[in-house]
Amino acid sequence: MELNRRAHAAHVSHERWLVSYADFVTLLFAFFVVLYASAQVDRRRALQLSDAIRSGFQQMAAFQDDRREALVRRAVPVSDSEADGLDLSRLNNAENDAAAERAQQGFAGIQTELQNALAAEIARKEVTVHMGADGLVLTLREIGFFESGSATMRAGAQKSFARVAAILRAHSCAVRIEGHTDNVPIHNPKFDSNWELSTARASGLVRALVDDYGISPAMLSAAGYAEFHPASPNDTSQGRALNRRVDLVILNSQPIPRSAYGPLRTYEKQIPREQKLARNEKTKALIGTSKLVP
Repeated sequence: MELNRRAHAAHVSHERWLVSYADFVTLLFAFFVVLYASAQVDRRRALQLSDAIRSGFQQMAAFQDDRREALVRRAVPVSDSEADGLDLSRLNNAENDAAAERAQQGFAGIQTELQNALAAEIARKEVTVHMGADGLVLTLREIGFFESGSATMRAGAQKSFARVAAILRAHSCAVRIEGHTDNVPIHNPKFDSNWELSTARASGLVRALVDDYGISPAMLSAAGYAEFHPASPNDTSQGRALNRRVDLVILNSQPIPRSAYGPLRTYEKQIPREQKLARNEKTKALIGTSKLVP
């Protein structure tokens, strides 16, 4: 009995590591199976999801670098069988090229209309129109549109702004309105800081576009940046004057389908017909034309 026990104790297995190794290989195999399955996701849907996320952050101006390629992106109509074998990077490149070309053509037309409608204001250096990272930027200088330290538009600027509103309404553009100031501190009975002033100017123009010119509130957003997004150094009076501005950033050059904004129809139905007619008459009187989009 003692001899058998010693013989059994002397026989020690050195292959127990195979059990752990087999478990590791099994887990590694499962990991790569999951990776392969994830790589086979519908590329068209992935691209649409990416576009939706980009568009949402773009509305909030969350991206500050190299966003030109995301101005207007449309999903490429392909069948499911074609999409399964399609390389996502090639799809992105082809789509971005086509979208960029369409966007540039659309922006060029809108830019020409704005420049023609605001030729006098541009000559007086009260307005500038240029391409930015997010789209077409229409800059309204404080000297032409606002009193110093006030968010109320000058009475003499109403006609100029009415022409801008008519063009935005005709093209159904999504617009982000940004208020900016210089770095001189402000403190008056209405505003405690440049944050309040810049935000009040932006939101005031949004309200005017909605209430006075009938532009859908779903296509507008407002942001106030105070002195923290300067267009020019604040070292000189000329630079500070350039920084006191409101930017209307046209985010897309293609008309937005009315069905894309559910609340729009409800909002339009709430406006009495008499109010709509009065609004149109006011706009006609300001811009001196009878051509208005209903």
